[in-house]
Amino acid sequence: MANTVSAIRAVKTTKKKTEINKIRVGKYKAAVKIIEQAIVSKDKTKALKLFSNFQSQAMKYSKKGSLKRTTISRKISRISKQIAKL
Repeated sequence: MANTVSAIRAVKTTKKKTEINKIRVGKYKAAVKIIEQAIVSKDKTKALKLFSNFQSQAMKYSKKGSLKRTTISRKISRISKQIAKL
């Protein structure tokens, strides 16, 4: 349990940031599912349209620190390869 005023404030800040990160990660996962569905259905035009939006969102989340940059880069690379195969 936090004993000082500053520690209590730090706990509140951490809770808020955790909630924000959960929202960002959830949006990222939803975007991945949508683009993977487009890839599975072999709809290249839809996948390309979704890819640019996905890429910009993913990089924003990595910039904010919600997800690691290397993880995002790896996922973007793998998805772009899958789209290229279509």
